[in-house]
Amino acid sequence: MSTTGEPHEKTARLEARITREQKELLERAAAYQGRTLSDFVVSTVQEAAKAVVQEHDLLRLNGSQSRSFVEALLNPPEPNAALQRAADEYRQDVVSR
Repeated sequence: MSTTGEPHEKTARLEARITREQKELLERAAAYQGRTLSDFVVSTVQEAAKAVVQEHDLLRLNGSQSRSFVEALLNPPEPNAALQRAADEYRQDVVSR
């Protein structure tokens, strides 16, 4: 379901070539879960994709890195000349609404 409560319309198609052995294994796994092959493949791949995206989107810091990050947030350094120039150029190029 979408955020509006409407079911998602399935319009995109995905195709893949696999070996006979791979297909038999996937069919067996789907049957163990009482699901269709398509449902099993789509949901399994979706969960794997979510995990990969989360792994790459999540910032992990060790203790020292975490302290440095918090210190920079709480006590940011003064902007250097390059950053000041970039901010000035941004203000000239961007029109506020």
